[in-house]
Amino acid sequence: MSGPIERARENAVGLVSTLVTGIWLAALFLGQDWWLAFMLFGYIVIVPVTAFLFGDEEDIEEWWDDDVDTATDESTDSEDPVETLRRRYAEGELTDEQFERKLERLLEVETLEDVEDEKRRAEREYARE
Repeated sequence: MSGPIERARENAVGLVSTLVTGIWLAALFLGQDWWLAFMLFGYIVIVPVTAFLFGDEEDIEEWWDDDVDTATDESTDSEDPVETLRRRYAEGELTDEQFERKLERLLEVETLEDVEDEKRRAEREYARE
């Protein structure tokens, strides 16, 4: 069983994101002039640095350049897009509706180039979720 410090470290990116959001929202509602600068600094500097220092591979890929060389990149690049989709669904990353929608889109594509474009688009969409 993990203690509170371990859980905080595992969820550092989410905690820092929530803290940044809370601070700039409080500043906005209290009429402070610096809320926008803090919001930008928080999301452009503080959260990505936290993701780099404490995040897992997924957090790092989400907040840093797609060219980051990680062990998971090698496994997912050789993986069939449908297999990637199934794996993400099995790991609980996708809801039933998301899985079905993405699977329908993958099955509609006809060429290898379309599959690669679809994979890139799915990765960008996943990063937004």
